[in-house]
Amino acid sequence: MKKKILVVDDEAGLTRMLKRSLEATGKYEVREENTGVHALSAAKEFKPDLILLDVMMPDTDGGSVAAQIEEDELLGRTPIVFLTAIVKKGEVDSTGSPIGGRTFLAKPVRLDDLTACIEHHLEKR
Repeated sequence: MKKKILVVDDEAGLTRMLKRSLEATGKYEVREENTGVHALSAAKEFKPDLILLDVMMPDTDGGSVAAQIEEDELLGRTPIVFLTAIVKKGEVDSTGSPIGGRTFLAKPVRLDDLTACIEHHLEKR
């Protein structure tokens, strides 16, 4: 059974590329959301196994979105991995590093690093 991944990022080109690349592995079903304000409703509808979340979006920040998801009774245990250009690749491991208790991946992210990070977090569930 394919794992569900929700990708939330204001860069539509990035979410399309991630969706195509992740679905091409045959392991994942991916839904894209390009606004932070709609991320919670998308997550409630899609019920993802993991969420990839941009830190900085024009309508809201990823931390606020993550807090809403974590407060939700059904979604609260869903792993969230932040995608950001704020940190550099040299500052985080290729499969994600915890910063302030959250996992971050530096953009641009390589597909093999992203899938390794996803699998790592899905194994913990």
